[in-house]
Amino acid sequence: MIARPARRAVRRFLPRALRHLLGVAILGLACSLGWTANSECEATLSPQDATAIRGVMEVYRTSWLRGDAKGVLDTFTSDAVLLPAHGAKPVVGTAAITKYWWPAGGPPTKITKLDITIEGLEGDCRVAYVHGKDDVAWTMEEKGATKAYGHPGTYLNVLRKLPDGSWRIARHMWDDGTP
Repeated sequence: MIARPARRAVRRFLPRALRHLLGVAILGLACSLGWTANSECEATLSPQDATAIRGVMEVYRTSWLRGDAKGVLDTFTSDAVLLPAHGAKPVVGTAAITKYWWPAGGPPTKITKLDITIEGLEGDCRVAYVHGKDDVAWTMEEKGATKAYGHPGTYLNVLRKLPDGSWRIARHMWDDGTP
């Protein structure tokens, strides 16, 4: 049994600790979601932001077709997360994305086709999401032979507006259709 003075101390401390913990949790959530007190934020995407986001999608597409890994990576935030098809484990951050898509010692691979449609584009002045269909084809060198692969799919990208006003992909999720 806890002594009476100790019980009083626990009762006085616990509410204060819970209030502090709740405050820290709310602050952490607000920061992680990018909330600010900026009352000038529009509730919908501006035409300029929509155009910029379409531009990011096009740079992503053309960088893959050029074999430009840096160009692809530059379309992502440094803390971006890939959510691969079929429930594969998330890939978090630029270093992990690089290892995932361009593994050291991996077979030579070339993207030969990447068609991306934008079927939906919405958001506000801080966060946007774009989704649609993609159709990708690539070749790989395997045991001295070039083999071709490809499939259609669907994707969902969540983009974040950076302090410099540029948009970058923060989350990229896809699934593969039937080849």
